[in-house]
Amino acid sequence: MNRLRRRLLRAGLAAGTLAASLAAGLLRPLQALAGEWPKAAFDATDVGDAMKDAGIVDPAATEDILIKAPEIAENGAQVPIEILSNLPDTRVIYIFVDKNLQPMAGSFALMNGAEPFVSTRIKMGETSSLRVVVQAGGKYFMATREIKVTIGGCGT
Repeated sequence: MNRLRRRLLRAGLAAGTLAASLAAGLLRPLQALAGEWPKAAFDATDVGDAMKDAGIVDPAATEDILIKAPEIAENGAQVPIEILSNLPDTRVIYIFVDKNLQPMAGSFALMNGAEPFVSTRIKMGETSSLRVVVQAGGKYFMATREIKVTIGGCGT
């Protein structure tokens, strides 16, 4: 019985210390994980505006960005995609869907030495172009792929 009481007291003390640290602002776990993100780009309703708000300037077409995605997505609510950048010094991978209400579907900042690979699922409201923009070596590069959607995933 005493062991159980001691464990409960220890756990309560640890939880109290953690809560006090969070309240005092000494620990900021979400801020450490979130980093900076282009909020205006995610809120944009046009692909051009979203790219501009993300700071993307004049992306050059390239075949060094590999996009693995289905040609036909049966359900636009979850379209699996994989992106691999073969460009040296890849820093950020952006995903845009032209005909979505909010075209920016993702932004992935990569730490030094991280493999420039992203595997995720996105929503697509209708058949559209999927644009992947990569920031590498201080420049922007883009690859595009058309995906046909049979059942819309963005409320359609």
